[in-house]
Amino acid sequence: MHPLDARDLAILQILSRDGRITKAALAAKVGLSATPCWERLKRLEAAGIIQGYRAEIGLKPLGPHVTVFVTAELADHTGASFRRFEAAIAAVEEITGCWALGGGQDYLLQVVTRDIDSYQRLIDSLLDARIGLARYYSYIVTKPVKSGPPPLAALLGG
Repeated sequence: MHPLDARDLAILQILSRDGRITKAALAAKVGLSATPCWERLKRLEAAGIIQGYRAEIGLKPLGPHVTVFVTAELADHTGASFRRFEAAIAAVEEITGCWALGGGQDYLLQVVTRDIDSYQRLIDSLLDARIGLARYYSYIVTKPVKSGPPPLAALLGG
């Protein structure tokens, strides 16, 4: 664990909500001059705490789409089976998230695609690829309710 002070936490909270903030504005918000703020930012990046910057894209204005969460169970539970499945999933652009799970299912996938037909074609291709997928269950998102940055203060006991 990387030790963080109040200013580091403030930098992270601000960036998690406004990744486009200028370095000067960020420094002013956390009560630092530009150079020390920049040094902290670089340290947080080097430590892997800040892993990147990206825009949140609103898909609805771009056209039809569907988000599907999929729980997946593998046929075989060996290290090689997990590695083969994960490598195959990593290569599929429509799979925007994948988490290994403890419990009854092995993985949770987030799939974003044009429509249900394209989703089914994707699943069929995964089954045809013989990557060890034994069973899957699909959960179609009917509306987004909440999405946000992690609760940094709560995670760090603040």
